[in-house]
Amino acid sequence: MPLEAFASLDATAQADLVREKEVTPLELVDAAIARIETFNPVLNAVVLERFDEARRAARGRLPEGPFAGVPTLIKDILASVAGWPTTSGSRYLRDFVPREDSELVARLRRAGFVFLGKTNTPEFGYLPTTEPRFFGATRNPWDTRRSTGGSSGGAAAAVATRMGPVAHASDGGGSIRIPASCCGLFGLKPSRGRVSLGPELGDIMSGLVCEHVLTVSVRDSAGVLDVLAGPALGDPYYAPPPAQPFVTALGGARPRLRIAVWGRTLSGGEVHEDVGRALADAADLCRALGHDVREAAPELDYALLNQAFTAVWVAGAAMTMQMYPRILGREPGPDDIEPFSRTLAELGQAESAATYLGSIVILQRMTRAVARFMQDWDVILTPTLAAPPPLLGAFEPTADNPFLPFLRSAELAAFTPLQNATGQPAMNVPLHWSAAGLPIGVQFVGRYAEEATLLALGAALEEARPWAGRRPPSAA
Repeated sequence: MPLEAFASLDATAQADLVREKEVTPLELVDAAIARIETFNPVLNAVVLERFDEARRAARGRLPEGPFAGVPTLIKDILASVAGWPTTSGSRYLRDFVPREDSELVARLRRAGFVFLGKTNTPEFGYLPTTEPRFFGATRNPWDTRRSTGGSSGGAAAAVATRMGPVAHASDGGGSIRIPASCCGLFGLKPSRGRVSLGPELGDIMSGLVCEHVLTVSVRDSAGVLDVLAGPALGDPYYAPPPAQPFVTALGGARPRLRIAVWGRTLSGGEVHEDVGRALADAADLCRALGHDVREAAPELDYALLNQAFTAVWVAGAAMTMQMYPRILGREPGPDDIEPFSRTLAELGQAESAATYLGSIVILQRMTRAVARFMQDWDVILTPTLAAPPPLLGAFEPTADNPFLPFLRSAELAAFTPLQNATGQPAMNVPLHWSAAGLPIGVQFVGRYAEEATLLALGAALEEARPWAGRRPPSAA
């Protein structure tokens, strides 16, 4: 097969070719490297290249896992690859090199994936755009003037241009789903505790953060979740195991679902007209598939939710600024940390322990309120973002308002943080493109630990409205 032909195949199909000995892992790796070398100079998605190491691994004996020989990329935050720098998009961590693989990376290795390098992320993953000062902005392949979203923006640009069929991603307020929406990909945020953060971490920000991947196909997301799911030694909690493998659930019975459509932001605000059209189109498609689709939303105090979420978020930033000087043995220099990251950390340092614990109580109450609402609904359908992919530079702080990036984040990502607070699974599905050719995703939210319901619905939507063939014009 010509190398370019691999770009049209998802990870499952590539693994099948290796298993059937129709291609070698090295051929897959070389094809992915060729696309990185072609598109990365413009997009800046991959910020650490380990091509020689990947080729050596591909030539060697790989584990006989379900994705043996398939190339992938690791986001440059949280997931540690032994011997590789993990900068979290920050100049301060430029020399931080973990000595062991994280649990997620170890499981990907056992599944047979071959690691090509690392993808770009905003500093410490704080923003829904990928524009770190250390590495520079990642550009959206659908319109290079625009953002890929964040914080998994480098991963999204890479998968959208098929630098690899799958890329690691993480999500603390929408960081899987937001870039999936901006770049026309499938992105599932798993339930809290589904994927271990070990061995170094138990949870992050009291459970807001989780990890998984960005993919082209639903079956790849399900297959990788089967690889990653399950507790590791010492985890503080974990999600109940599924009744069957997630991949198996894709082909099972597809019952009629009760789907609540939630089109206004929690604060009652309107969404962009392109987003409204995408939501209406998705609701109509779900009705055509036989589901019971009606407008409904839980009653939540948005101001209180935003206050509590922000308190936990800034406390996490303060913890980061306390943790890394101990690990690195040095304080950050004046240019090592971006001004916005410093602002968040300073706000967190000024917060009391009582405020933090009180915020956790508020978020737990919100979780119970949403769980009660979902006794009557199987799935919630919302926009993923309140507007199309923003222009690069839209989140720059100003001298008189250093907190401006966070306020703009709340406006754009008005629907995604709630699921980080409640721990529910949620997926972005790329069903719509605007008249300007920009991807506009929609979000489906499931009950806690019911990823199988979402994945089965995603597979049905993909079958009814295939999106894999839609690629950025420059990367077709």
